[in-house]
Amino acid sequence: MTASVTSRALDLLGAFDGDHRSLTLSELARRAGLPLTTTHRLAGELCRWGALHRRAAGEYVIGRRLWDLGLLAPVPTGLREAASPFLHDLYAATLATVHLAVADGAQALYVDRISGNATVPIVSKVGSRLPMHATGVGKVLLAHAEPDVLAAALGALTRITPYTVVRPDRLLEQLRRVRSDGYATTAEEMSAGACSVAVPVRGPGGEVVAALGIVVPDLRRQQQRLVAALRVAAQGIGRTLPPAPPQAPAPA
Repeated sequence: MTASVTSRALDLLGAFDGDHRSLTLSELARRAGLPLTTTHRLAGELCRWGALHRRAAGEYVIGRRLWDLGLLAPVPTGLREAASPFLHDLYAATLATVHLAVADGAQALYVDRISGNATVPIVSKVGSRLPMHATGVGKVLLAHAEPDVLAAALGALTRITPYTVVRPDRLLEQLRRVRSDGYATTAEEMSAGACSVAVPVRGPGGEVVAALGIVVPDLRRQQQRLVAALRVAAQGIGRTLPPAPPQAPAPA
């Protein structure tokens, strides 16, 4: 079955990711699985619309118009706006990198971040996705995820560092403790020299809508202080979130 023009254009956009932010025409064609001539024509149309931008040296990058559209996505409604002052308060109190993430399938999608002063290797960026099993915010989200999301995550436990948890039984025990303790921790599971602690952000109905986390070099002497600060911030975010819009009734 021949792919539609729309699907081929989406394949071009999908060729970009956190490790491939700038692509030549040939790289774009190869990663999208399209002929070079088709790639050249579609890339030109996407550039004219603003979805792609062609630099002077010839490489293609994602265009600003997609960023503008992405900001309109309800992730969930009002989350970034509600969380922003609390993220800044957390940063001011800790001088550590602060993360806000939501679930996106079996990955944690980072919707906001404030970079800390400490020399800690940070791999996340706003808009990036990281595996749930290796991050503090991800473990919080996974602990409250639907069964199909949990199953998908358990089936893809890749080892990122020597300390990444890749045994399903061990991860399930950690997730049980996240639910009982109310927070998650990691120790060099995503990158060497970085530890994290995270708590859930609950919406007006008590549902977990996001995870709020901090990344530091070491948790041993400050874990409880950071957990307390995160909980205060998460409760503040939850109180300021607007109620979820009512769902349309199912057809009779």
